[in-house]
Amino acid sequence: MQKVKLKILLLAFPLLLMAGSAPAPVQIALLKYRGGGDWYANPTSLPNLIAFCNKNLKTNIDPDYATVDAGNPDIFNYPFVHMTGHGNVLFDGQEAANLRNYLIAGGFLHIDDNYGMDPYIRPQMKKVFPELEFVELPFSHPIYNQRFSFPNGLPKIHEHDNKPPQGFGLIWEGRLVCFYSYETDLGDGWEDPAVHNDSEETRLKALKMGANLIQYAFTK
Repeated sequence: MQKVKLKILLLAFPLLLMAGSAPAPVQIALLKYRGGGDWYANPTSLPNLIAFCNKNLKTNIDPDYATVDAGNPDIFNYPFVHMTGHGNVLFDGQEAANLRNYLIAGGFLHIDDNYGMDPYIRPQMKKVFPELEFVELPFSHPIYNQRFSFPNGLPKIHEHDNKPPQGFGLIWEGRLVCFYSYETDLGDGWEDPAVHNDSEETRLKALKMGANLIQYAFTK
Protein backbone atom coordinates (compact mmCIF):
# COMPACT_ATOMS: atom_id res chain seq x y z
CA MET A 1 0.00 0.00 0.00
CA GLN A 2 2.74 2.48 0.91
CA LYS A 3 4.67 1.76 -2.29
CA VAL A 4 1.60 2.35 -4.46
CA LYS A 5 0.77 5.57 -2.61
CA LEU A 6 4.28 6.93 -3.07
CA LYS A 7 4.39 6.04 -6.76
CA ILE A 8 1.07 7.78 -7.40
CA LEU A 9 2.25 10.85 -5.49
CA LEU A 10 5.50 11.08 -7.43
CA LEU A 11 3.92 10.48 -10.82
CA ALA A 12 1.48 13.33 -10.19
CA PHE A 13 4.13 15.96 -9.57
CA PRO A 14 5.48 16.44 -13.13
CA LEU A 15 1.98 17.01 -14.50
CA LEU A 16 1.08 19.39 -11.71
CA LEU A 17 4.25 21.40 -12.13
CA MET A 18 3.80 21.64 -15.89
CA ALA A 19 0.20 22.74 -15.40
CA GLY A 20 1.31 25.46 -13.01
CA SER A 21 -0.87 24.08 -10.25
CA ALA A 22 -0.30 22.00 -7.15
CA PRO A 23 -2.27 19.65 -4.92
CA ALA A 24 -2.78 20.13 -1.21
CA PRO A 25 0.58 20.77 0.45
CA VAL A 26 2.96 17.83 0.40
CA GLN A 27 5.43 17.30 3.20
CA ILE A 28 9.08 16.53 2.92
CA ALA A 29 10.88 14.91 5.82
CA LEU A 30 14.02 14.88 7.92
CA LEU A 31 15.45 11.44 8.61
CA LYS A 32 15.93 10.46 12.25
CA TYR A 33 18.53 7.74 12.80
CA ARG A 34 20.27 5.92 15.63
CA GLY A 35 23.96 5.78 16.48
CA GLY A 36 24.46 9.05 18.34
CA GLY A 37 24.89 11.38 15.38
CA ASP A 38 23.07 14.72 15.47
CA TRP A 39 20.36 14.01 12.91
CA TYR A 40 18.61 17.16 14.18
CA ALA A 41 21.40 19.56 13.13
CA ASN A 42 20.54 22.71 11.15
CA PRO A 43 16.96 23.18 12.44
CA THR A 44 16.27 26.24 10.27
CA SER A 45 17.55 24.72 7.03
CA LEU A 46 14.52 22.84 5.72
CA PRO A 47 11.98 25.60 6.49
CA ASN A 48 14.13 28.05 4.53
CA LEU A 49 14.58 25.63 1.63
CA ILE A 50 10.85 24.95 1.53
CA ALA A 51 10.06 28.68 1.45
CA PHE A 52 12.61 29.20 -1.34
CA CYS A 53 11.14 26.35 -3.43
CA ASN A 54 7.55 27.46 -2.93
CA LYS A 55 8.51 30.95 -4.11
CA ASN A 56 10.86 30.09 -6.96
CA LEU A 57 9.64 26.70 -8.18
CA LYS A 58 5.95 27.35 -7.42
CA THR A 59 5.83 24.13 -5.43
CA ASN A 60 3.26 23.65 -2.70
CA ILE A 61 5.31 22.09 0.07
CA ASP A 62 4.02 22.20 3.62
CA PRO A 63 6.13 24.74 5.58
CA ASP A 64 6.22 22.26 8.47
CA TYR A 65 8.49 19.38 7.53
CA ALA A 66 8.03 15.95 9.10
CA THR A 67 10.54 13.92 11.07
CA VAL A 68 10.59 10.22 10.26
CA ASP A 69 12.57 7.32 11.71
CA ALA A 70 14.61 5.27 9.28
CA GLY A 71 12.56 2.16 10.05
CA ASN A 72 9.12 3.78 10.06
CA PRO A 73 6.78 2.82 7.18
CA ASP A 74 5.47 6.40 7.25
CA ILE A 75 8.55 7.29 5.20
CA PHE A 76 6.52 6.26 2.14
CA ASN A 77 4.42 9.41 2.63
CA TYR A 78 7.32 11.70 1.72
CA PRO A 79 8.72 12.06 -1.82
CA PHE A 80 11.89 13.73 -0.50
CA VAL A 81 13.80 12.85 2.67
CA HIS A 82 16.78 14.86 3.91
CA MET A 83 19.50 13.45 6.15
CA THR A 84 22.30 15.34 7.87
CA GLY A 85 24.64 15.24 10.86
CA HIS A 86 28.24 15.27 12.01
CA GLY A 87 28.75 11.86 13.58
CA ASN A 88 27.79 8.23 13.86
CA VAL A 89 24.93 6.63 11.93
CA LEU A 90 23.50 3.19 12.58
CA PHE A 91 20.87 1.27 10.62
CA ASP A 92 19.75 -2.16 11.76
CA GLY A 93 18.44 -4.73 9.29
CA GLN A 94 14.84 -3.58 9.46
CA GLU A 95 15.76 0.08 9.00
CA ALA A 96 18.01 -0.71 6.04
CA ALA A 97 15.27 -2.79 4.43
CA ASN A 98 12.70 -0.04 4.97
CA LEU A 99 14.98 2.58 3.37
CA ARG A 100 15.72 0.27 0.47
CA ASN A 101 12.03 -0.40 -0.19
CA TYR A 102 11.27 3.31 0.02
CA LEU A 103 13.96 4.23 -2.49
CA ILE A 104 13.10 1.42 -4.89
CA ALA A 105 9.43 2.47 -4.72
CA GLY A 106 10.28 5.96 -5.99
CA GLY A 107 11.45 7.86 -2.93
CA PHE A 108 14.51 10.09 -2.87
CA LEU A 109 17.11 10.51 -0.12
CA HIS A 110 19.44 13.49 0.12
CA ILE A 111 22.38 12.93 2.48
CA ASP A 112 24.25 16.11 3.39
CA ASP A 113 27.54 15.61 5.24
CA ASN A 114 27.56 18.29 7.92
CA TYR A 115 31.26 17.48 8.48
CA GLY A 116 32.37 14.20 9.99
CA MET A 117 29.57 12.00 8.69
CA ASP A 118 31.41 10.40 5.77
CA PRO A 119 33.10 7.40 7.47
CA TYR A 120 29.81 6.42 9.08
CA ILE A 121 27.24 6.90 6.35
CA ARG A 122 29.04 4.95 3.64
CA PRO A 123 29.04 1.55 5.42
CA GLN A 124 25.46 2.10 6.56
CA MET A 125 24.24 2.78 3.02
CA LYS A 126 26.03 -0.43 2.04
CA LYS A 127 23.50 -2.18 4.26
CA VAL A 128 20.72 -0.54 2.25
CA PHE A 129 22.19 -1.35 -1.19
CA PRO A 130 24.96 -3.96 -0.80
CA GLU A 131 25.20 -4.26 -4.57
CA LEU A 132 25.72 -0.54 -5.24
CA GLU A 133 28.62 1.89 -4.82
CA PHE A 134 28.45 5.65 -4.53
CA VAL A 135 29.54 7.12 -7.86
CA GLU A 136 30.54 10.72 -8.40
CA LEU A 137 28.02 12.33 -10.73
CA PRO A 138 29.28 14.23 -13.78
CA PHE A 139 28.54 17.94 -13.93
CA SER A 140 26.29 17.23 -16.90
CA HIS A 141 23.92 15.21 -14.72
CA PRO A 142 20.34 16.57 -14.67
CA ILE A 143 20.52 17.25 -10.93
CA TYR A 144 22.90 20.13 -11.70
CA ASN A 145 20.70 21.35 -14.53
CA GLN A 146 17.20 21.86 -13.19
CA ARG A 147 15.70 25.31 -12.61
CA PHE A 148 19.19 26.50 -11.76
CA SER A 149 22.37 25.66 -13.62
CA PHE A 150 25.55 24.53 -11.87
CA PRO A 151 27.99 23.86 -14.72
CA ASN A 152 30.79 23.16 -12.24
CA GLY A 153 28.79 20.91 -9.96
CA LEU A 154 28.10 21.52 -6.30
CA PRO A 155 28.82 24.97 -4.88
CA LYS A 156 31.32 25.22 -2.03
CA ILE A 157 29.45 26.49 1.03
CA HIS A 158 31.75 25.76 3.98
CA GLU A 159 35.46 25.04 3.79
CA HIS A 160 35.84 22.09 6.17
CA ASP A 161 39.02 20.38 4.90
CA ASN A 162 39.43 22.62 1.86
CA LYS A 163 38.59 19.72 -0.42
CA PRO A 164 36.51 20.30 -3.54
CA PRO A 165 32.79 19.68 -3.13
CA GLN A 166 31.59 16.37 -4.54
CA GLY A 167 28.17 14.98 -5.38
CA PHE A 168 27.82 11.20 -5.18
CA GLY A 169 24.86 9.08 -6.14
CA LEU A 170 23.39 5.65 -5.70
CA ILE A 171 21.82 4.58 -8.97
CA TRP A 172 19.21 1.82 -8.96
CA GLU A 173 18.20 0.44 -12.35
CA GLY A 174 19.24 3.66 -14.07
CA ARG A 175 17.53 5.97 -11.57
CA LEU A 176 19.30 8.20 -9.05
CA VAL A 177 17.69 7.28 -5.73
CA CYS A 178 20.15 8.87 -3.30
CA PHE A 179 22.27 12.00 -3.66
CA TYR A 180 25.14 12.51 -1.23
CA SER A 181 26.61 16.01 -1.00
CA TYR A 182 30.13 15.97 0.44
CA GLU A 183 32.55 18.77 1.38
CA THR A 184 29.99 21.47 0.74
CA ASP A 185 27.46 21.52 3.63
CA LEU A 186 24.39 22.69 1.75
CA GLY A 187 22.29 22.51 4.92
CA ASP A 188 24.45 25.13 6.64
CA GLY A 189 23.86 27.40 3.66
CA TRP A 190 20.10 26.93 3.96
CA GLU A 191 20.06 28.05 7.59
CA ASP A 192 19.07 31.51 8.83
CA PRO A 193 21.74 34.10 7.95
CA ALA A 194 22.68 34.75 11.58
CA VAL A 195 23.52 31.09 12.28
CA HIS A 196 26.71 30.85 10.22
CA ASN A 197 27.09 34.41 8.95
CA ASP A 198 27.31 33.21 5.37
CA SER A 199 27.08 35.86 2.69
CA GLU A 200 23.81 36.26 0.84
CA GLU A 201 25.58 35.08 -2.32
CA THR A 202 26.71 31.88 -0.60
CA ARG A 203 23.29 31.22 0.88
CA LEU A 204 21.64 31.79 -2.50
CA LYS A 205 23.92 29.22 -4.14
CA ALA A 206 23.06 26.68 -1.47
CA LEU A 207 19.33 27.34 -1.76
CA LYS A 208 19.41 27.12 -5.55
CA MET A 209 21.18 23.77 -5.40
CA GLY A 210 18.69 22.59 -2.81
CA ALA A 211 15.85 23.65 -5.09
CA ASN A 212 17.41 21.58 -7.86
CA LEU A 213 17.36 18.56 -5.55
CA ILE A 214 13.68 19.10 -4.76
CA GLN A 215 12.76 19.62 -8.40
CA TYR A 216 14.69 16.55 -9.49
CA ALA A 217 13.08 14.39 -6.79
CA PHE A 218 9.59 15.61 -7.70
CA THR A 219 9.90 15.24 -11.47
CA LYS A 220 12.37 12.42 -12.11
